[in-house]
Order: sequence, then structure tokens, then C-alpha cells
Amino acid sequence: MKRNPLVTAIRLAITGALAGSLVACGGGGSGSSASDTTSSGASVGAVTGFGSVYVNGTRFETNGSVDSDDGVEREEQLEKGMILRVEGDWDDRGEGRADLVSYDDTLRGPVSAMSWDDVARTGTLTMLGQSLELDGRTVFRGATPTEIAGNPQGYRVRVSAWRLEDGSFRASYVGARAIGLEFDDSNEVEIEGVVANLDKSAETFTINGFQIDYTSAEGDDDFSLDNLANGLVVEVEGLLSGGIIIAEEIDDEDDWFDDDDDVEISGTVYNYDAGNRRFSLNGVSVQIDGGTEFDDIRESNLADGLFVKVEGDFRNGVLVADEIEGRDSDAELDGRIESIDLSNESLVVSGVLVQLTANTLIEDDDDDDDDRQSRVQDMESLRVGDYLEIEGRQRSTGEGYLEAYSIEREDDDDDDDYELDARLNAVGESSITLMNLEILLNGYSLSGAQVGDEVEVEYRQTAGGQYALTDNVEVDDDDDD
Repeated sequence: MKRNPLVTAIRLAITGALAGSLVACGGGGSGSSASDTTSSGASVGAVTGFGSVYVNGTRFETNGSVDSDDGVEREEQLEKGMILRVEGDWDDRGEGRADLVSYDDTLRGPVSAMSWDDVARTGTLTMLGQSLELDGRTVFRGATPTEIAGNPQGYRVRVSAWRLEDGSFRASYVGARAIGLEFDDSNEVEIEGVVANLDKSAETFTINGFQIDYTSAEGDDDFSLDNLANGLVVEVEGLLSGGIIIAEEIDDEDDWFDDDDDVEISGTVYNYDAGNRRFSLNGVSVQIDGGTEFDDIRESNLADGLFVKVEGDFRNGVLVADEIEGRDSDAELDGRIESIDLSNESLVVSGVLVQLTANTLIEDDDDDDDDRQSRVQDMESLRVGDYLEIEGRQRSTGEGYLEAYSIEREDDDDDDDYELDARLNAVGESSITLMNLEILLNGYSLSGAQVGDEVEVEYRQTAGGQYALTDNVEVDDDDDD
């Protein structure tokens, strides 16, 4: 297992010596060691922590300013989950220096409908005729997902999201305001997508079926409205009137990267072409070649809908991948913290060893709008006895552990029943083992589960300190591996 570099940060904080050289895991930063691999270019990903900002596993030191047309001008206005473009340098120790931090809303406007399953932590949100996927890594601010789903038409939202193949989105951040409360931006709505049904005489077009009237619009950032064409990806800001957006500003989608940049980007795969070894990621064309390495995913497992991080070189409008890392969760755990090891950035949660990294998103379910504490404070705020919902990756190194991608603390949960979705490591006469956790069968059925199967188990801790099933083992029928 790689050394987890948040260790240095936490130790410095505890001793009061945190001075700006926080070390985080992941791909980047401008380091001083001659042995470090330094990249220079742009990193695009969701914020996972602050102090200054963590993106794609790198802590980027910033000057505190943000370049944005959406009323977000300072770092303190950013939230976890917002997708940033960071221009600068980073090294393989996770240290980075940002020359420019940019943010742009993907969508902004009133909610039409929303569903949310609080157990599965999945749902959908509809706004401006657009559909958005919600999951356990979607960060909500201003209202909880349950509150929005209970009264969807009572809220306006600003959304930072990844665009998918069919024009829908996977939401990374949803910031809500009750109807009547405005955002900092002066424009009421924003929409992004592919131009269709363009009528230059009537000066109208649609984005995923939602009509845009650009009679009174102006081109933004030197974009000419004469260049509007079906198939062009644009951003539209304006006012909502009778189910039509009256556009005030229209801009074509900015290129994420410049030629010859070292780049990294996270997002959801679409337009995967196995024959040509190419796919798209949030509007970026990614090319696989003989030098591409794969981490936590095999090339044969690539498919539309998978969440990945790609590092490589941007050449002639194509990202030539040096490394593709799978970032989809394959394990989930609901349970209580039993012990905390700050020096190794690990927890034991209901018997399972959980490892945190700089990519781990740490959230509370109480939607505190003022929750902009530093990454170190995120770690130090965890307490023995806290009930957590964790999504991550099952690791087999040593006894096995769960690498956490997201942690949500359930402040009011008094449940002592735990749940674990993971692959079976061992099956004995009276117990099963998942990762480092042995669970007594306690008279319940295995339902035919075998080593290697992905299963769901419910269990609790006995008075003697062991762990025992409280229901039959369920085998995940969707497991394809």
C-alpha cells in the first residue's frame, strides 16, 4: 500500500506547525525533490477538501481568487463537489501550485422534480428539461436531498456536473436556495448542452428539448452568434419566461486544456469505442495507446458510464492517456467508528479497516452551509462512536481494507445494525470474512454465496465483541466479475 501523504499534514497541524507544505496523495504538485515527477498544465476535478483546495488528490496552493462568470470570485465561496479547472504545476507527492482556479456552473435554475432514495443514496433531479443523476458522492448545500425531494418546486439550484453521452448529467454538487432567494450571479438560469433545431430566422434552438430564444442575446468571450450551429456545445445564461429561456449571453464550450499540456481530468466515460481505443470524458476525447497504464480497472472493463480519472498529454485536441484510473466504488459500509488513527489516516468502522486519502470526500448529513473547514479539520472532526456511510474501493493488500472515496457522517443515527457490501474473501463452517472482518453466520443462510462473490450483509457486534449476521447473506446478481 502506498504511503498516505495526508499523514504529514495532520502531524504538522497537531503540532501547530502547518505552514503550507501539506502533503496529499494523488497525481500532482510542484515539489522540491529532484526525484519528483512534476507536471505543468491543467487539472479538472471536483473539490474534495480545503486548505487551499484539493482536486484530483492534489493540494493546490492558491492566492484565494477564483475566475468565474457565476458570482464565485473567492476561494471561500467554493464548496466541496464543485468541479474546478486548476492551471498550474503538481508533482507525484500530491503537492501543487495553482496559477489560476476557474469555476463555472453547469446548470442553474428552478427544480421541476426530484427523487431520492435515502438508503441507496441515489436519485434523479430534473431542471430546465435536463435530467441529472444523483449519488453518494453528490454534495448538497442549502438543503438536504430529502428536503429538496419533498418539495422540489420550492427550490432553485446551482449545479456542477459531468455531462454524459445522452446529454444528461451526473451531479457532483447541488447548491439549493428556497424560491425567492437568489444566487450571487445576476442571470436567473444557466444551461449547457448541444444545440439542436436551430432556426436562425426565428433565432431559436433547443438543448435537450428545452427551447432557447436568443433574439436579444449577445455572444460572450468573443463568441459570435453567427457561429451557432446544430451540434455545437454551448453555455446559455438568461431569464426563464413561460417555459422558454430568453438568452442574454451565449458562449461556446471552452476547451478544458491547451495543446501540449500535462493534464488530468475526472469524469464519466461515454462514446467508448473499443476498436479505436477511444472514449469521451466531459467533452474531451481520450485516446488509449501502447503506453497507457491502467490502475483499478482493466481496458477490457472500460464501458460507458464508468467514472475514471485520466492523466496524460493533450495533443491536437486529443488527450493521449498515460494512465487511466478506475474511480467507481465497489464496496459500501454503514457503521460506527470504533477507533481512529490520525497518524495513518485510518479508521476502524464496525470491524472494517477504512483508509482515507486526499481523494476522500468527508461530509456531514446536516447540510451546514458554513462547513468550510480545512482538510485537517475534516479529519480531526471525526469521533469514536460517529455513524458513517462510506463508499469506496475494496483492497486486498494484507488483511484487506476499504479505501474510502466518500464518507458521510449521520449525526442523528442511533442504529447499531451495520451493513457491508463487498466481495467475500473466505467462507468457513461458522463464519465468513470480508476484507479484514470475520462475521459469525449466527444461523443465517449464505444463499449460495462463494468466495469472490459480491454480497450484502447485515450484522451487529455481540456483547462478547464478535460480529454476527442479523439476516441472510444476499448475493449481488449484478456482479459481472
